[in-house]
Amino acid sequence: MKGVLQDKSFEEIAELVEAAGEKSFRAKQVFEGLMQGKKVSELPVPPALRSGLLDNYEDEPVRIRETFVSKDGTKKFLFQLADGNLIEGVLMKYKYGNTQCVSTQVGCRMGCKFCASTLGGRVRDLTAGEILGQILAVNRAEGGNLKERAVTNVVLMGSGEPFDNYQNVVKFLRNVTAAGGICISARNISLSTCGLVPEMRRFAEEGIPLNLTVSLHAVTDEERARTMPIANRYKIADILDACAYYFEKTGRRYIFEYSLIEGENADFAHAAALADLLKGRPCHVNLIRLNEVKERNLSGTSEEAAQEFLAELTRRGISATLRRSMGSDIGGACGQLRARYIS
Repeated sequence: MKGVLQDKSFEEIAELVEAAGEKSFRAKQVFEGLMQGKKVSELPVPPALRSGLLDNYEDEPVRIRETFVSKDGTKKFLFQLADGNLIEGVLMKYKYGNTQCVSTQVGCRMGCKFCASTLGGRVRDLTAGEILGQILAVNRAEGGNLKERAVTNVVLMGSGEPFDNYQNVVKFLRNVTAAGGICISARNISLSTCGLVPEMRRFAEEGIPLNLTVSLHAVTDEERARTMPIANRYKIADILDACAYYFEKTGRRYIFEYSLIEGENADFAHAAALADLLKGRPCHVNLIRLNEVKERNLSGTSEEAAQEFLAELTRRGISATLRRSMGSDIGGACGQLRARYIS
């Protein structure tokens, strides 16, 4: 497999152009062309430079293989990588802009019982450019450019655990927020982790003030371990300490995702326990009605039960919302689309 040119920052591309004996302004042409979602073969540069780049880098490291459109306007994309691997993503349209959910790994090894992404394990990490390439491909397909972006917000909540691919994810974040490129503000980016505590604390030092989201889904370590194997390594208390450290370093409140699972974590007692656990912390709770995965024997709660859980958290002073279900008619759970194609 060749390299991925989209991995590189503008400065790194400038070095490539200089090494090729080209004038310095060609670096801007290469960089802006890539950020517009163009293939290497489409770059508006001299043939010799383009040919040299194609010798060493993939022409199109990420391409949209299929697009599925929900009745609510949500779009789900099946992406094919240059090595033939498949990943997926979603574009959700809101009043405030368009949010794209991106993947950070092919598959996942975290083993969460409610997630389709982990069914086949982790195949490999994505490079920084492959993560970015998902956004560039969708922005172009949706008619966006560098001045009027069709993708305004990004969530790293697709296949994979972002902090299990730490270096590539951090490089992606620096590239996607860089001036002169697609330039999405860190404040418009959310990263979801299952709670890799050392990486959470390390990330607090990176100076990238994004929205840190932690998949909690339980109020005790014992309950959490039933659906999330990572709970056997890191305790809820450790996660809360790491979140506090993130707030101390960035000033950004953190978010907990809590999937409501029938018969597991969604009754009144759990709402009360969750409120007690989080009381006084600078956080927000994002409640989710579980997307059912056919390979897993877990069910989401009713809308009524979810609203009651939300009301109890609110009554107890916890900032919380219930995530609106979008794209349920096109395979809502992350990993389901890829699983269907590789099965």
